[in-house]
Amino acid sequence: MSKQIHRCAWSGTDELYIKYHDEEWGKEVHDDKVFFEFLILESAQAGLSWITILRRRENYRKAFANFDAKKVAAFTDDDVSRLLADEGIIRNRLKITTSITNARLFMDIQKEFGSFDKYLYSFIPGGKAINKPPQGGIPVSTPESDAISKDLKKRGFKFFGTTICYAFMQATGMVNDHALNCDFR
Repeated sequence: MSKQIHRCAWSGTDELYIKYHDEEWGKEVHDDKVFFEFLILESAQAGLSWITILRRRENYRKAFANFDAKKVAAFTDDDVSRLLADEGIIRNRLKITTSITNARLFMDIQKEFGSFDKYLYSFIPGGKAINKPPQGGIPVSTPESDAISKDLKKRGFKFFGTTICYAFMQATGMVNDHALNCDFR
């Protein structure tokens, strides 16, 4: 007899969402390439549902040079035109050009701090992922996401407000918001 698996309610019944929940969401990341991937994907998600982006993730991987920040930072107007014609991604000019600009700024942070990981965790108390049970529901922002978002905005990043920043933190395991009864907590 197999044990029933308990998951966070948001994962629903969509196979892709369940796989994402079980294998990625809330798992602590310290790899700048993964951070860059989620920077692109979370920015693309602004105003849309996460499942919309998740279903296009492989298309984003191909369109954005396998999430290689250095390659994306070097994209030209021809690349912007190519991306605007790519039906596999969200064809929003501002989101596309922002991804290129954010890639350049991402690399600037890597130079300044040694890694994007060190930069991000400099905003987290004790430099460790936040692993406290959510109280009264999952928040959409926290003082940490406010601070990161504010600093990134000051540096020129776009499409990375505090709500998107908090979703990024959840996705990369900077914070663990799995439900208390979730087997993946």
